[in-house]
Amino acid sequence: MTHTDYSHHTPMMRQYLQLKAQAKSYLLFYRMGDFYELFYEDAEKGARLLNLTLTKRGSSNGEPIPMAGVPFHSLEGYLARLVALGESIAICEQIGDPATSKGPVERQIVRIVTPGTLTDDALLPAKSDRIIAAILPDTPSAPQAMGIAWMNLASGQFQVYECESRLLDTQLSRLQPAELLHAEQHRLVYPDAQSQVALPDWHFAADNALQVLLEHFQVDSMAGFGLDELPLATYAAGALLRYVKHTQAQQLAHIQTIHIEQLGEFVVLDGVTRKNLELTETISGEAKPSLFSTIDHCATPMGARLLRRWLHQPLRHNPTILQRQRIVTQFVQKEQDNALHSPLRALQKSLQRFPDLERIATRIALGTVRPRELASLRDALQLLPNVQNTLVATNQNSHALDNWLQTIQGLSPDLLHLLQQAVANEPALLIRDGGVIADGFDAELDELRSLANDSGDFLLKLEARERERTGISTLKVEYNRVHGFFIEVSRAQADNVPTEYRRRQTLKNAERFITPELKEWEDKVLSAKERSLNREKILFDTLLADLALYAASLSAVAAALAEIDTLASFARHALDNNWVAPVLSEQAEIHIQSGRHPVVEHTIEQFTANSCELDLSQRLLMITGPNMGGKSTYMRQTALIALLARTGSYVPAEAATVGPLDRIFTRIGAADDLAGGRSTFMMEMTEAAAILAGATANSLVLMDEIGRGTSTYDGLSLAWAIALRLLQHNRCLTLFATHYFELTRLADEQTGAANVHLAAAETKEGIAFLHEVRPGPASRSYGIQVAQRAGIPASVIQNATAELARLEQLHAPAPQLNLFNTGSTTAPTLSPAQALALDLQQQLDQVKLDELSPRAALDLLYQWQTLYLKPES
Repeated sequence: MTHTDYSHHTPMMRQYLQLKAQAKSYLLFYRMGDFYELFYEDAEKGARLLNLTLTKRGSSNGEPIPMAGVPFHSLEGYLARLVALGESIAICEQIGDPATSKGPVERQIVRIVTPGTLTDDALLPAKSDRIIAAILPDTPSAPQAMGIAWMNLASGQFQVYECESRLLDTQLSRLQPAELLHAEQHRLVYPDAQSQVALPDWHFAADNALQVLLEHFQVDSMAGFGLDELPLATYAAGALLRYVKHTQAQQLAHIQTIHIEQLGEFVVLDGVTRKNLELTETISGEAKPSLFSTIDHCATPMGARLLRRWLHQPLRHNPTILQRQRIVTQFVQKEQDNALHSPLRALQKSLQRFPDLERIATRIALGTVRPRELASLRDALQLLPNVQNTLVATNQNSHALDNWLQTIQGLSPDLLHLLQQAVANEPALLIRDGGVIADGFDAELDELRSLANDSGDFLLKLEARERERTGISTLKVEYNRVHGFFIEVSRAQADNVPTEYRRRQTLKNAERFITPELKEWEDKVLSAKERSLNREKILFDTLLADLALYAASLSAVAAALAEIDTLASFARHALDNNWVAPVLSEQAEIHIQSGRHPVVEHTIEQFTANSCELDLSQRLLMITGPNMGGKSTYMRQTALIALLARTGSYVPAEAATVGPLDRIFTRIGAADDLAGGRSTFMMEMTEAAAILAGATANSLVLMDEIGRGTSTYDGLSLAWAIALRLLQHNRCLTLFATHYFELTRLADEQTGAANVHLAAAETKEGIAFLHEVRPGPASRSYGIQVAQRAGIPASVIQNATAELARLEQLHAPAPQLNLFNTGSTTAPTLSPAQALALDLQQQLDQVKLDELSPRAALDLLYQWQTLYLKPES
């Protein structure tokens, strides 16, 4: 190991550089008094990222030292900004006593903050999880299988599973890890992770990884957790646990078990599908309006996070879904039967007063909980009887509700009693400020506080006595934090003070003095204050140790309340929006009567409901109709209704039946990956290939405009072949939208396919979109009318009409109707002069003469002269 010589640096910088060597690539926040300082490259990087002032701190080893700093009380805000940028930070604190230290005060790195290991409430998003994951392939060069371990440190979840390597992107898109760990020899690119960390290969080695797990869970074998047959996942879990322990510098007592995640429980959604369906963010990356933002009526942050997880993890099998749905139904029925009393609103109102119990329980276990969080926990626990009473009144022989009630009732009343006794009504923000432990909890603390705070009578008596003794009527005895206690007189009276007065401070118009008697009292009071703070810190640490015994049961209560909150949110949205309980069948089918898009119905004034019928006898719907006619909305709403049904929610329809789904695929819209060397058409075909490879008879497939990225005949041929493959080989439930009218022949030639179209009509004002799904193929595409509405010049529209007619005569066995002329199917090509005249006429039709000022009218004439008249020779 190479030894670095720091002898030429000052003692302070020697200490810093030694700690920086431990921190390695992390930004080192080095505590100095009321600031966290950064030095050298860290200072330059921190100044750039946080917009800090870059200064110099003297020199060390003959070189000036770049420095930048942030106030200690503002640390969390700066950490949040850095973590959002994917940075990791090592926090260095003073642990020595400045009064007894010789040289620099002893310091050490007390924790490391990384994007995936956040537990502080101020750094965590309230309504989403922060996941850290580790992956291990069976062979780095050509992996066939992949072991994945992931942890939600803020809640204590620790899960593992193994999957085929081709499903890695799909699984990571489900987890959406903020931080991803992998071995140095396994080069991974996953762009959605904020931070990717390459760990030494030995962290994933069998013996090392397994030993970490055995020591943490204090067992001789991981077979009891079911991991004996999952070696890749086990070694990934060991590397992950080692890394997280290193960042937290403690044992992670709240990580009490490790679960094997059964991937067969969930409907598989790849990253493309999650994006296209806009589950938790829009396609453009905005939080609203997404499915989550629309249906989230959760009263607690932990409920909102659970709702988010459920939307990303719909269930394949019916029993768990039916259990959730029955509870939603109980909430709905109870609300309908008691409209005046509104038990559902009463429940949600009680839950709104609960803090984030899930994360508070974790911080109690880690010993990092804040005093005010304990006060909010104390206040919330007093509301648990209200929640229990509402649930008891709602419960109609529900096994799940019985279990949740038992969990809530199982929380020891000693926890509330301890918090009521120990924590002040309105504690300070931090323990170092004092005023956290309640009066009456500890006799020694009460005595020290009395001594420290009961100086009023003494000071009043001293002031009165000194005024009488000196004859100075304006004499005052006061205190401030900088100079302590002092006697203040005006400058004019300063020469009249007794000889035992010692000057402490000179002001512009006054002098401040100290006397032996006042000094003795000051030492006594300040000593009592210091001893009081020290005593309070000891008591708080003891309290945290006592509270840690309740952390596991508090986490269980938090999990129960989160599920109750999420199901109550489902019920609230169903009641407010006329949603219905779907029927869950055991065969591949989707039957929706008058379905609506759960998000779009809130964004337009009048939504047109449409039905959908997919089953074994009608597995593919060929959807035609104009652009902007509603094809994409219809397809997405079908998928979202099916997805909502698989989460336990009610759905936006008059009635719905949804069978078991294993995957939902979408191929919608145009995108490219130019950096990766893939064109729009290549991306389209890649997505189509994945669907053809993975779709089964229990899959729902949404295909929109396949084959449009290449020549007409190439695209048409591919679209036909892909649709035929989905129908005959994959046999999946498919919605296939197209503008290739030729594809509508598929329904005539193949059983299991049917045509539907989005209706539109021509009016005097132009095309009108009816957004209504009707049987049969569309009679026309209306593409030229849509172009006209978009503002394409009239001459272009006329020429396009003529060319369309010519092409239809040449190639189409049954040409589409001419959209502009009711007589002839052909139209002459316009001369340049005619085209200019037609454009001018179009612009004249659009001019509102009464709204033009004389100057605007003149400008318009000049503009037309420039555009449409030949310049004079």
